[in-house]
Amino acid sequence: MIHTERHISSAFDRDLEALQAHIMKMGGLVESSIRDAAQALLDRDEELAKSVRKTDKRIDSLEEEINHEVARLIALRAPTAGDLRTVLSVLKISSNLERCGDYTKNLAKRVTALAHMPPVDEAGPAIRRMARDVDLMLKDALDSFIQRDAELAAQVIGRDEDIDQMYNALFRELLTHMLEDPRNITACMHLHFIAKNMERMGDHVTNIAEQVIYLVTGELPEESRPKGDRTPMMDAGGQV
Repeated sequence: MIHTERHISSAFDRDLEALQAHIMKMGGLVESSIRDAAQALLDRDEELAKSVRKTDKRIDSLEEEINHEVARLIALRAPTAGDLRTVLSVLKISSNLERCGDYTKNLAKRVTALAHMPPVDEAGPAIRRMARDVDLMLKDALDSFIQRDAELAAQVIGRDEDIDQMYNALFRELLTHMLEDPRNITACMHLHFIAKNMERMGDHVTNIAEQVIYLVTGELPEESRPKGDRTPMMDAGGQV
C-alpha cells in the first residue's frame, strides 16, 4: 500500500513539474512578445509585428494544453487540498499569461496602422519603457512562482503602481497632442490603446503575483492593490 502511494505521489510530482515547465515556456513567449511588440512599434517594423501575432497562437495553444493536462491530472490523481491549490494556481496563472498574449497581439495589430502615420514625439520611447517594466515584472512574478517566493511576489504587486503612473503621464501627453493639432487624433488614439494594453498587462502580471502569494500562504493578499490609473477612457472618436 505504501509503495502504491509513493508511486502515485511520484507520478503526481512528475505531472506537476511538466505543468510548471509549460507555464515557464508560456511565460517566456509572453516576455519575448512584449519586447518584440514594443520594438516593432518603435521601429515601425511590420514584419516583427506579424511575428508577435503568430507567437500569440503558440501562447493560446500552450494554454489549451495546460487546461487539458490540469483536467487529466485532477481526474487521474485526485490531488489533496494542498496539491489541488497548486494545480488551480497553475490554471489561473496560465489564463493571465494568455490574456497578456492577447494584449501584445492587439498592440502588434496597431503597428501596421501607425507605420503609415507621422510619429508622435516621445510616445514610442514611453511605451517601450512601459513594456520594459512590465516585462521585468513578469519575469519576477514567474520567478516567484517557481521559487515559491511570496516576498518577491509582493514586490511585483507594489510595482504595478509605477506602470499606472507611466500610463497616466502618457495619457496626458497624448491628450495634449490631440488638443494642439486635431490631425494627431488618429495616431494618438492608437497609441492610447497600446498604452492601455500595457497597463492592463501590468494588472494581469499582478494577478499572477497574487496567485503566487495564495499558493504559498493559502490566502490572497488582504490589502487592496495600489491603483494609480486615474484617467478616463477615450471613446473611438477621441472624446473623454
